Amino acid sequence: MKILILKENFLNGLNIINRATSKSITLPILNNILLSTEKNFLKLSATDLELVIKYWTLVKVEKEGGIAVPAKFILNLISFIPDQKINLEVKNNILYIEGKNYKSQIKGLNPEEFPIIPEVKSDKFLEINGQVLSEGLSQVIDTASPSQTRPEIAGIYFSLSKGLIEIVATDSFRLAEKKIVLSKFSLDQPFSLIVLQKTIREVINTFGEKAEKLKIYFSPNQIMFESKMTEINHPQIQIVSRLIEGEYPNYKEIIPKEFKSQLVLQKLDFLNQIKTASLFSGKINEIKLKIDPSQEIVEIFSQNPDLGQSKSQIKGKIKGEKAEISFNYRFLIGGLSNIKSKEVMLELNGEDGPGVLKPVGEEDFIYVVMPIKST
Repeated sequence: MKILILKENFLNGLNIINRATSKSITLPILNNILLSTEKNFLKLSATDLELVIKYWTLVKVEKEGGIAVPAKFILNLISFIPDQKINLEVKNNILYIEGKNYKSQIKGLNPEEFPIIPEVKSDKFLEINGQVLSEGLSQVIDTASPSQTRPEIAGIYFSLSKGLIEIVATDSFRLAEKKIVLSKFSLDQPFSLIVLQKTIREVINTFGEKAEKLKIYFSPNQIMFESKMTEINHPQIQIVSRLIEGEYPNYKEIIPKEFKSQLVLQKLDFLNQIKTASLFSGKINEIKLKIDPSQEIVEIFSQNPDLGQSKSQIKGKIKGEKAEISFNYRFLIGGLSNIKSKEVMLELNGEDGPGVLKPVGEEDFIYVVMPIKST
């Protein structure tokens, strides 16, 4: 292999794909990235055997070929080189890097030792703005469970129907659902799948600040997120991941259809008072809400035998029944932090029923949280 590449383009690709490498002792090849030529492109590939990231950039190819090189090492090396054109050449599994006033050599591995990179071949896809998708995923991702015994709720659930995508995460104590309207959709019937949480994190990290179109392709056991180059119709980034097998819980049954008490509160005031009360919570992170519709007041109370207690009030628009209910403050903060509106609606169903947080004026996000049951 012999190519000429801009340092900036090379470094950008290395930064993106390095996140897919694995610090594997049993399979040290996974600590490497694969450099290979494809016509007028350099393709960078990395995998941990569950997740693959591929990146293409235009280069001047003088001789085709490839090599696998230590991922972190080459990233650090290229980051120290000044912005310039760099010559890359492979001879006998050694990568020679040459720039202005600079030369180095990296011992690499035969590219044939690198794991086979899967290809997603499917005509099932949807098209979506990458920034919109990433913002939606950010609202639900931290609600997923880290459980190893229930892998289905450790992932992010996608339910796809014509013109709509529903993204769901739960850990059995709380649940978040985000709805996104789609402009382009090729599926002829509803479709659902469960994606690894770490894959979704990479989608957010990679596409979160890019208001560009993404194509999402589906196959029976894989999903692929793809963005195109701006100058030509060619992929620039592909994130390919295996899917989680299993049935996702019937989460629609968890979402209450009615409520006994409904509160509309200023989000920031409510959030800040919960954070204050959290400083006095005990081992189970409990804070108590006391709702009085006649006074349109919510009292927020917490106590700790070693520290003392906190009591505050917030006014709001309240209707329905009086109520006293306890929540894990971490769960409330998690839901409120992912609501974008200035006002938030909290619907309650007695002291033992689930609470529902919603943004006021929007219907695309709901957050269900189970209370701490009184003993």
